[in-house]
Amino acid sequence: MTPTGAAVLYAVTWFMVFFILLPIRVQSQDEAGDVAPGTPPGAPSGFVVRRKALLTTVVATVVWGAVCGIILSGWISLEDIDVTGRMTPG
Repeated sequence: MTPTGAAVLYAVTWFMVFFILLPIRVQSQDEAGDVAPGTPPGAPSGFVVRRKALLTTVVATVVWGAVCGIILSGWISLEDIDVTGRMTPG
């Protein structure tokens, strides 16, 4: 795996984990009882992106490390996922 490939894998992993964690434990303004004028009642109330980004970084680093370990160990290779036979030389 090249360093660029590792960086792209980390970026994709980070955003996937971030979009998974975004809706977890979000309270709407309607549930909080404080709907700001001009916003829909379902808008988030007191949303803290910094905490979610920090948690995402920790979780994504662990997931990325596991995926990189699997790739670098050769446990899953390109031949294993190439079902059409187009990516392997020969």
